[in-house]
Amino acid sequence: MGVERVRRYCLSFPHATEQVQWVDDLVFKVGGKMFAVTPLEPRGVYLSFKCTAEEFGDLTDLPGIIPAPYLARAQWIALEREDALPAAEIKRLLRKSYDLVFAKLTKKSRTALGGGGAR
Repeated sequence: MGVERVRRYCLSFPHATEQVQWVDDLVFKVGGKMFAVTPLEPRGVYLSFKCTAEEFGDLTDLPGIIPAPYLARAQWIALEREDALPAAEIKRLLRKSYDLVFAKLTKKSRTALGGGGAR
């Protein structure tokens, strides 16, 4: 699942936006809050996103998956390479990340977004 496919998939979520931050990171957000990050220039991490505390422990035990630099305390993981997980699993986890972040938005923010978002 290449960066462009990740981009198209993340932007298919209701109210998802993208923004280049920190020079060359493509950041996906909902309600101004990040739910996924991918570098635009190749480096040690392919994709980072939020997960549940349970998934965090299970996923970081797998080869090619590490606690996300700077974000691990908030249960973010980082895939070191594109093939660390099957594409379908990456999609499931990206949607889960989006849902987790959307659920934590304030009621005011969710209302401003039309209440849509998490399924």
